Amino acid sequence: MKKLILICVITLSCSWFAHAQKFKAHTVKQGETVESIANKYQVSVSDIYALNPDAKKKLTLNSVLIIPNAAAISSEAATETKELIGYTSHKVKRKETLYSISKEYNIEIEDIKKHNKRLYSENLRKGDQIRIPKYKTVVSNVTPSSTLKTYKVQPKEGKWRVAYKFGITVAELEALNPGMNEILQPGDEINVPSTTDEKVIDDNFNYYTVQKSEGYYRLKIKLGLTQEDLERLNPELKIDGLKEGMVLKVPHNVTVGEVVGEVEKTNLAKNIRNFKTKQIAVMLPFRLSRVDTDSVQEAKDMIKSDRRLSVSLDFHSGVLMAIDSAKRLGISTKLKVFDTEDQPAEITKILNGNDFSNYDAVIGPLMENNFDRVARALEKDGVPVISPITKPQQLFDNVFQTIPEPEMLEKAIIQFVKDDALKVNVVIIADHSNRAISNRLKSEFPSAKQIFSRKDDKSGRDAYYIMATDLSGAFSNGKNYVFLETANEALVSNVTSMLNGLTNRNQDIILVSTNKTDAFEGANVSNYHLASLKFHYPSINKTLNSEQQNSFVKSYKGKYGIEPNKFAARGFDLTLDVLLRLASDDDLYKASTNAVETQYTENKFRYSKKLNGGYYNEAVYIVKYTSDLTIEEAKL
Repeated sequence: MKKLILICVITLSCSWFAHAQKFKAHTVKQGETVESIANKYQVSVSDIYALNPDAKKKLTLNSVLIIPNAAAISSEAATETKELIGYTSHKVKRKETLYSISKEYNIEIEDIKKHNKRLYSENLRKGDQIRIPKYKTVVSNVTPSSTLKTYKVQPKEGKWRVAYKFGITVAELEALNPGMNEILQPGDEINVPSTTDEKVIDDNFNYYTVQKSEGYYRLKIKLGLTQEDLERLNPELKIDGLKEGMVLKVPHNVTVGEVVGEVEKTNLAKNIRNFKTKQIAVMLPFRLSRVDTDSVQEAKDMIKSDRRLSVSLDFHSGVLMAIDSAKRLGISTKLKVFDTEDQPAEITKILNGNDFSNYDAVIGPLMENNFDRVARALEKDGVPVISPITKPQQLFDNVFQTIPEPEMLEKAIIQFVKDDALKVNVVIIADHSNRAISNRLKSEFPSAKQIFSRKDDKSGRDAYYIMATDLSGAFSNGKNYVFLETANEALVSNVTSMLNGLTNRNQDIILVSTNKTDAFEGANVSNYHLASLKFHYPSINKTLNSEQQNSFVKSYKGKYGIEPNKFAARGFDLTLDVLLRLASDDDLYKASTNAVETQYTENKFRYSKKLNGGYYNEAVYIVKYTSDLTIEEAKL
């Protein structure tokens, strides 16, 4: 009886395996052709073209092709596809339109645009010389419908959910749907494998997308799960093994490991082993077309008045200094700088006119909408795109968000207070619009006294002040931390003035905030009061102390005659970090585990990865006001 059950299990497993393996993913290697790949898998060239239309135009190194399993091709029905065989040159005449030209040559308007990419953003003009594609009909002996079906996207479904449901990678899903929207919308119709065994997305679990070059060892470090753990939740691993882009089911409580507390600083300069020339692109909104280079004074005025031009020039100066520093360490860099003009049309032109597939990293663009456009376009090639000074709208798999989330800042200052070895007393003062953060702090410090600003008796509105009686009994002898959560200058002035008068030899009051708003820099707020209260707050960077100049500051001042501002320092720190990480491992992804924390002139970086998304910086400074009115990194 046991043998009979075993035979049934094996038979069912083999049946499932044959059914699931209707497709294979093939990564194109150097020197391969469609013909050699077809021979390798014992399918026809037309079979490959039927599932990979873009392969007719160009076979790109490291691109992923969907290969039908020869055993799964059950239909010999013919289907016709177009193959590009050349071009006809056409000079645009007066009153001609894309529609009239498409009719003249019996092709689609989209075909004309595809081979004249500037027509996506520019209008057709008289005298333009454009290319008209010529096609021949190719008859394929495999019908895609025999292995594919149309699927209607359901609410809340993104690419990874659909890929998981049909047992393919996100790259394979994209290869089956060349024109698929980046963000899937409910009701979108896309091609998926025609398997009837759809997996169910269980919201009681998390899901993780396997990254490039990740094996079981790296996943164990990152997720804390062994190979056996993963195979138990994902039985297909026993047959297919790990593949880049594969979506794995993991327990709900699993996150990509976060580092708790202090991390030992990593000096990547001592770990250089990859000496290949690094190819880097930097995209900044110089908008140089607006600058009259014939007028020196006008150019100077524009640099002063145009904020984005000024930031771009400062950041770029830091980038160049970082490349010089890396060169002295033996790291060669091939840098290409693009002026985005801060225009989506210019971004499209840059993307269409350049092949970024072999770039090691792209830094920028600065603004969120343009950055997302670049990140989305380069995601399929796995090119890392680094957001320098803004938070991206969407964290694609290839995105590195260098600005820590507000939650990270809040978490850092809370941990700082908790780590104080002395017995401390905590007081929480907030206005009514910050009641939520006040309550979160109360949950972290249950014994803390919670104080809210007074309201106007007549209107009931927040009056943004507290009374001395509100603080009665709030403080004890020894160290007292006071959280002040507000964006109102009047409340900051009121509270800091009052607290300053309560500090004495036995009662040490330290002011802290999870968010240092502009209110703390208001004209009515005394910096002397903030310094007396040793004001502490979390920050994405520390202010450079000009009296303790490091080699970057000295070199920068020697080259440009001025000290670097925060944007120049940001350009230097960020670029040097990228180059050192690339030189310390095979690629930026491998070099960006959250056990690696780097620190430079004003900025530090420790990346963590979202389960289904890119990388975000979780390294935060705690800084404080000193008695001499400077700001420095705080230490317990």
